[in-house]
Amino acid sequence: MTRITTIGFDADDTLWHNERFFRMTQDRFAGLLADYTDRETLMARLLDAERRNLGQYGFGVKGFVLSMIETAIEVTQERVPASVIAELLAAGQDMLRYPIDLLPHAHEAVSALASSHRVVLITKGDLLDQERKLAQSGLGNMFDAVEIVSEKTPRVYAEIFTRHGEGPEAALMVGNSMKSDVIPPIMAGGWGVHVPHGLEWEIEAAEPPSTHPRFRLIASLGELPDLIGWVDGS
Repeated sequence: MTRITTIGFDADDTLWHNERFFRMTQDRFAGLLADYTDRETLMARLLDAERRNLGQYGFGVKGFVLSMIETAIEVTQERVPASVIAELLAAGQDMLRYPIDLLPHAHEAVSALASSHRVVLITKGDLLDQERKLAQSGLGNMFDAVEIVSEKTPRVYAEIFTRHGEGPEAALMVGNSMKSDVIPPIMAGGWGVHVPHGLEWEIEAAEPPSTHPRFRLIASLGELPDLIGWVDGS
């Protein structure tokens, strides 16, 4: 078995909290539109808008805000007050200012593995926002490389792990999203490690490749160094 030399880390909801800020803003959104539709209908319409808009806006806060505005226009039949649009823009600006709160064991895991492996941050989202979060996290100096990509596909992982290592066969990716952080690196020939966060965006949901020999599930990043040691020693 090829020894692992490169470890990829997802950022949002793997190293630091992120989804909870989207949920808080969704609550704010539902309150603003309560006179026009119920929460369940509103959230379903918002999710539809997000799916439609991913190809144009990509991932991140800015696309989310635009999808909220689009949804507000739709559910009010183009009668949404300007004050509501202003509130949604303010909510998005608040999201871009939320402080970074590291998840348990994030600093320790990255620090421990950076001493023995190449560690690469691989994340999706808005470039400026992801750079801001990394700078505030205190983890930036530990990574050998940072890759902010528009989508996480097997080809993207193969290219990144070839550029920053010995190819996907000698690489492992860890993250909270089954769809983006686990399945694609396995398809590229590497390992995929799932560390559930608890809050999951519906668009990132997927069935786990439970029987695949290069799939692993851990409860927290605190288990990652021992898992890497087991993989390297097996």
